[in-house]
Amino acid sequence: MSYANPHYLVDTEWLASHLSDPNLRIYDCTTHLIHQNDPALPGPYRVQSGLEDYLKAHIPGAAFIDLQEDLSDSDSELRFTCLDSDSLIKAFGRLGIGDESTVVLYSQTSPQWATRIWWLLRIAGFDNARVLNGGLTKWKLDQRAVTDQQTIYPSAQLTTEPRTGLMASKDDVFKAIDEPATCTINALRRAQHTGQDDGEFGNYGRPGHISGSVNVPTVELVDGTTTEFLTSQEIATKFHEIGVDNANRIVTYCGGGIAASATAMVLVMLGFDNVSLYDASLSEWAPDQNLPMDTLN
Repeated sequence: MSYANPHYLVDTEWLASHLSDPNLRIYDCTTHLIHQNDPALPGPYRVQSGLEDYLKAHIPGAAFIDLQEDLSDSDSELRFTCLDSDSLIKAFGRLGIGDESTVVLYSQTSPQWATRIWWLLRIAGFDNARVLNGGLTKWKLDQRAVTDQQTIYPSAQLTTEPRTGLMASKDDVFKAIDEPATCTINALRRAQHTGQDDGEFGNYGRPGHISGSVNVPTVELVDGTTTEFLTSQEIATKFHEIGVDNANRIVTYCGGGIAASATAMVLVMLGFDNVSLYDASLSEWAPDQNLPMDTLN
């Protein structure tokens, strides 16, 4: 099965051949989650900006986006909370994205950091954004040049019309438990989904998954060596096996709306137009004892 929307993913050859495009905007989106197995701390990870990695080496012409600082709601108690639409559009304009821009996003680690920002651009109504398949890992494997010269793009005018319905709320997800036509997908690792991870990856207040949800781990959509996505056929098969083809609506979630953005993006690439992302994910859901969660033996 081929992607219905393959243009959202580009390879290193495509990017290398477009580096001289004056409208091209490349962004290193790297963020790190550092595991902390301490129940006294909020969540199993602490956030570390990827700026230091960017300053050491990045794709020529790339600027840096700090997801938490540049594109997240600083007033929210939860990490990575999406800005309101108007603020999001203005933030992208400050980062140099305008109506005529062609945007390429990549990460130095998992593609989920690039796909998160791709999803935010989708919410902002901006469609000319692509993710570099394999990110900096594949760029280096292909022996392409890197630089430590920092790029900062001038502010631009972005006048897009934001989309609605791409972020699901806690209430949406709760109602979906009793809606057979809604497929809710957990993008976390299988050990986290079952609740049997023994602290290796951690949980967000309670072990397990949102009741009624199924599991397609983002980590299993990506080649562990190149960090490229698997083939469209391999990915389509994984979603077919959980019955996503029969769903009227698809909701993806994870710990904080990051890994689930990769799931959401590949589903859009496969042609599903009924996908939303639970932004707060288990960071909001798990601490609330009134919300149902299940574990598996």
